[in-house]
Amino acid sequence: MQTQMRSERKIISNILKGSLGNLIEWFDWYVYASFAIYFAPSFFPSHDKTAELLSTAGVFAIGFLMRPLGSLVLGKYADQHGRRAALTLSVLIMAAGSFVIAIIPSYATIGIFAPIVLVLARLFQGLSLGGEYGTSATYLSEMASRDHRGFYASFQYVTLISGQLIALGVQIILQLTLSEAQLMQWGWRIPFFIGALGAIAVLFLRLGMEESDQFKAQTGKPKGHLRELMRYPKAVLTVVGLTLGGTIAFYTYTTYLQKFMINTAGLPTQEVTTINFLALLIFMILQPIAGAISDKIGRRPLLFWFGGLGTIFTIPIFVALSHVKTSWEAFLLMLAGLVIVTGYTSINAIVKAEMFPTEIRALGVGLPYGLTVAIFGGTVEYLALYLRKIHHESLFFVYVTVVIFISLLVYWRMSDTKKTSKLDE
Repeated sequence: MQTQMRSERKIISNILKGSLGNLIEWFDWYVYASFAIYFAPSFFPSHDKTAELLSTAGVFAIGFLMRPLGSLVLGKYADQHGRRAALTLSVLIMAAGSFVIAIIPSYATIGIFAPIVLVLARLFQGLSLGGEYGTSATYLSEMASRDHRGFYASFQYVTLISGQLIALGVQIILQLTLSEAQLMQWGWRIPFFIGALGAIAVLFLRLGMEESDQFKAQTGKPKGHLRELMRYPKAVLTVVGLTLGGTIAFYTYTTYLQKFMINTAGLPTQEVTTINFLALLIFMILQPIAGAISDKIGRRPLLFWFGGLGTIFTIPIFVALSHVKTSWEAFLLMLAGLVIVTGYTSINAIVKAEMFPTEIRALGVGLPYGLTVAIFGGTVEYLALYLRKIHHESLFFVYVTVVIFISLLVYWRMSDTKKTSKLDE
């Protein structure tokens, strides 16, 4: 009994170290989007405010496009040199990117080099985040005890959402303590310093992580090669299919929905911020609960929950949101969407990890996911805003419904990975 308790404590310790890095990486990622309105004039001087924001949004998109490359480079590195080594390198790259952004002189000081350095720093952050997903999902899945893999792997999204919430909290605190002029002059640099220091602290924690037994047990097999990954085309395409609807729904309900509530529903910005914070907090709490349920009943029932209810209720939720009268109505509708999406977010990491053998697991989890997110998740907001601009916003709701239905068909055809897990091989 004591041996089992010590073993469980060791698992929790290692998963905590791995998860905290994920939190910091997502904090650094969201800080850029949250504070773009304040630092845009420092790097893209213009009399047109929209042009400034478009420039920073373009850099944000470039970071998104780097994620598949990060999945490829760091996924191969994780499969060849170990999960701990790759996770340590990933958080080191993110720390460097955040620190560089925090200290870049403005356009007025160094001219065109200011936006160039910003772009390069953002490229490194995208590389880091792309590598973090597949490697973190692999590590959490391999370190978890067999009967609790869904529960422990769900902490990937717990920390992802935590990073977003902390970034939002830092923004609220700075807005309350600093004037807008101070935020635009130097205050926007504070969260990037926080992110860099947090990443350095996590770096030391990750140096003390243990390597997974699955990775250590590998002998004589080629590791982390694309040609090996191509021997599993069905698994690769399944990852793309199950990610497609999930990533579009996730970014729709967490990123675009805020703008929808302001622009279409007409709710005040401050109320929307509060709604977003509370809904995401509950969403975060739901992840390990749903993960634990999957350990009892399997992964497919939760995927069917997301795919089925997402197909049926996406259009009604958005139509209802466009006519809300109170903040409580908007909160409950947003929460309803997030409860549906939980069927995907809570278990997507473990489902993907259970599909691939150890020697290509980080690459197999990360690369098809990174490509799908870059192409579809990264374009959600742009597509939604474009359709609104041409007065066809309702087509976006149809688009989200259709891609969720496509993923539902994938869930219907795939096996329950809990029963066929390659983590047991």
